Amino acid sequence: QVQLVESGGGSVQAGGSLRLSCAASRYTDNMSLGWFRQAPGKQREGVSGICIWSANTFYADSVKGRFTISRDNAKNTVDLQMNSLKPEDTAMYYCAATYGNRCYSLAEHEYNYWGQGTQVTVSS
Repeated sequence: QVQLVESGGGSVQAGGSLRLSCAASRYTDNMSLGWFRQAPGKQREGVSGICIWSANTFYADSVKGRFTISRDNAKNTVDLQMNSLKPEDTAMYYCAATYGNRCYSLAEHEYNYWGQGTQVTVSS
């Protein structure tokens, strides 16, 4: 069983920054890790993803230029740096992982393991 633990959420004013981190108990080259978010009353959506072996990254259009995903192979973590935060970024953020012989993008159904989530609140 794979365990994912998110950290780094919190409250910030619009224009501020937060850095989320996801620690994975099984961190391997064939892992893809994604960040997803769900706001109240809305469907969960993919935010950003990274493939560990190739370091290919994926971003939702709504966060391009503001969010940066990165991996730390020494710490077995994947971080999401979020800058220029907007009130519409307010949501519960989840990290998710999947394993396979290709790079997975942000298709939610392809991710098998999920963390418990961390809340991000952006006030105007």
